[in-house]
Amino acid sequence: MIQSMEILQLHALALQERIEQEMNENPLLEQQDVDPLAPDEEVEAPDADTRSESEKELVVDGESDNSEDFERLQNMVSELPNAFDEPFKRSANRMQDEADRRHDLMANAQSRPESLNDFLLHQLQEMDIDDRVEQLAERIISTLDARDGGYLRMPLVDLLPAGHTDDDVELAEQALAIVQSLEPAGIAARSLSECLLRQLKSNFPHYDEMTTLVTSHLKDLAENRLPQIAKQTGFSIELIQDVRAELHVLNPKPGAAFMETYVPNVTPDIILEQDDEGEYQVRLDDDRVPQLFISEYYRKRLQDPSATAEEREFIKQKIGSAQWLIESIEQRRSTLTKVSQAIVEHQKKFLDEGPEAIEPLKMQQIADKVGVHVTTVSRAVDDKWIQTPRGILPLKRFFVGGTQTDDGDDVAWDTIRLKLQELIDKEDKSEPFSDEKLVDELKKAGMAVARRTVTKYRKRMGIPSSRQRRDWSLKK
Repeated sequence: MIQSMEILQLHALALQERIEQEMNENPLLEQQDVDPLAPDEEVEAPDADTRSESEKELVVDGESDNSEDFERLQNMVSELPNAFDEPFKRSANRMQDEADRRHDLMANAQSRPESLNDFLLHQLQEMDIDDRVEQLAERIISTLDARDGGYLRMPLVDLLPAGHTDDDVELAEQALAIVQSLEPAGIAARSLSECLLRQLKSNFPHYDEMTTLVTSHLKDLAENRLPQIAKQTGFSIELIQDVRAELHVLNPKPGAAFMETYVPNVTPDIILEQDDEGEYQVRLDDDRVPQLFISEYYRKRLQDPSATAEEREFIKQKIGSAQWLIESIEQRRSTLTKVSQAIVEHQKKFLDEGPEAIEPLKMQQIADKVGVHVTTVSRAVDDKWIQTPRGILPLKRFFVGGTQTDDGDDVAWDTIRLKLQELIDKEDKSEPFSDEKLVDELKKAGMAVARRTVTKYRKRMGIPSSRQRRDWSLKK
């Protein structure tokens, strides 16, 4: 049962890897690779006449000493694992196939991108500087993290040995200045303002004004307190807005460009198609999953009187493992198909009309409909993708929470979020909606939600507060 749940949770590519692992460990498992373009046909075990020399059955002949047969038996026994204290040896063909696959993967794999530290060290090595300064610069570079934007978060004195002198501190300052002179501009800054200031160039149109705002008014800019900045600097609102737009060209996290990003190669497990009546039908995309069967040779070997007790015990154990795997794969196919079909039937409006029509759906609802435990549904949809007319989507995308309208209808949170975005896009930016006003506007649309809910989703959507959204250049 544990194995069955594990198999259910695997996506298609992981299932292929699991099958390959099982076949490496279980000599009784055989496969017939399926050609997706070939017509369906029944999978048959290899015929006895086509077996290799080592797979032929023993034939006891009273007129012969059967030396060749016993030699083959000894060779076979020596390759059996566990019971004979010998690891299973893969066939030469299988090892060659695996080597070919690994070679293809290596050939197609992207080379490792240059890290931030490597990029900086390469620049440093081209400079003619004092060895002690260079060592300190390398130490500074080693502390920079691309995920943090390349900031220096550690005090310089912490990079110096115990009992350091004022000269050591001065050398560390020189090393930091050298590191900060490297590309990308703004690297190794100790604060946001220092990072931005190091990116400013004297030929910028509003260099002096940009320096003033970065040095003394970053927080006010973030909070959109433009009148307060205007009062303190004497700049006009229009000038401050122009300078702010120019500041947005600067990079607050210059090291982040070197952060390795993993983009998964998504392969759908389920294909969604429409039949002649326009109804949605799911189809499991498992054409790449090989069809497995238990070796007929070993089945017969189990019944052979010449087989030893240890050999029979080994074969019984491996037959049981193979049968469990085959049944678990078939159970995965059945469960995933039923769960996917139930999800699609519930979210037909979403597929027809778009995200705004998605309906609230809990995993328990699908579990009740299919007749399985809710944890089975959770495992079935985990890391699974479905190809739909609206693109390739994760199955979990179809499960959304919701609330009730004043009329008692269920509304998905996704629908509320879309409406919230629509209201903010169309608001008067000279007088943006407060969260209380957004609650009122949603209620007019039949979506009764609490103010704290609006605030929570606004922040999750990355939408600033009403004060931050206000455009001060617009007349009231």
